[in-house]
Amino acid sequence: QVQLVESGGGLVQPGGSLRLSCAATGSIFSINDMGWYRQAPGKQRQFVATITNGGSTNYADSVKGRFTISRDNAKNTVYLQMNSLKPDDAAVYYCNAKIRRRDWPLTLDDYWGQGTQVTVSS
Repeated sequence: QVQLVESGGGLVQPGGSLRLSCAATGSIFSINDMGWYRQAPGKQRQFVATITNGGSTNYADSVKGRFTISRDNAKNTVYLQMNSLKPDDAAVYYCNAKIRRRDWPLTLDDYWGQGTQVTVSS
């Protein structure tokens, strides 16, 4: 069984920072892209950032220059450093990973974390 376990959400004032973490656990053969998405109340889930296993990154325009995605391949963990947070950044943040399981490495499966709440308010 493969799971993504997120941590690091919380309440922060506008202009503040938070760091999210997401660890992939279980019977993992390999991990391709990892990323973060977010969903605000009444809105669709939207892309935030992704990172390949080689370290190439891609960001939504709304977070460029403020958020940084990184990963530790040895720990199967992806991070999202969020700086200069705005009220519009408030949402449930979901981790995503494309994973090949050890028991069936022929297919690349899509996994999601349970979500972590980020609230930006004074």
